Amino acid sequence: MARYVRPDELHQAFNFAWLAAPWGAASFAEVITSTLGTLADVSASPTWVLSNHDVIRHPTRYGGGISGLARARAATLVMLGLPGSAYLYQGEELGLPEVDVPSERRRDPIWFRTGASGRDGCRVPLPWDGSLVNAGFSGGTAGPWLPQPPGWADYAADQQRSDQGSTLNFYRSSLAARRRLIEARPGQVSSIAVSGEVLTLERGSVSIVLNCGPDPIPLPAGRVIARSDAGTSSQLASDSAAWLLR
Repeated sequence: MARYVRPDELHQAFNFAWLAAPWGAASFAEVITSTLGTLADVSASPTWVLSNHDVIRHPTRYGGGISGLARARAATLVMLGLPGSAYLYQGEELGLPEVDVPSERRRDPIWFRTGASGRDGCRVPLPWDGSLVNAGFSGGTAGPWLPQPPGWADYAADQQRSDQGSTLNFYRSSLAARRRLIEARPGQVSSIAVSGEVLTLERGSVSIVLNCGPDPIPLPAGRVIARSDAGTSSQLASDSAAWLLR
């Protein structure tokens, strides 16, 4: 990757390391450390991504269900706190999981060539309006080219806008916090520490804490400026992340 973005080459290259990393403080620390170190050698800016159109959506990769979504939100908050460019894949702002598309409805050439499940599960059309046919994606009675599963309309953007705890509003508030963070010029990551299943990053005056363990942990000193869980106490829930201004 560094060869693509060394001087006089490309401006950015997709960084796939996080797409292959399992959920865990140590594996995430390795991704961040190796990416920053490798790109520093060529004075290039890093890129970060958790999902794209070729891989299983990260709420499902991280275990699925309530736990998988909590982990996905936590990983997203960590990613958005890092220097460089963050890529978001369509639908992750709605918390969409991977879909088990029926074999007779699959369209991915990988499915026809190998029988592997392929990429259709992350490409099911987005739900926009839960009150409309096909959740507002298409007005046709035949439906979109990949079938939306039962309950898909519950993820629709119109259903999430008024819910302050929704994944859509989490993304909006996190992106707003990221913009404020960038404008404050916090600098580069100065330290990366792993203690058990807790990852802590220091970036300027901001601490980024990720709790991958099964139990809540006390937050370090500082004012919370963003968090992935719904808590308001000095504890950080399991499978959650927070930014703190020291």
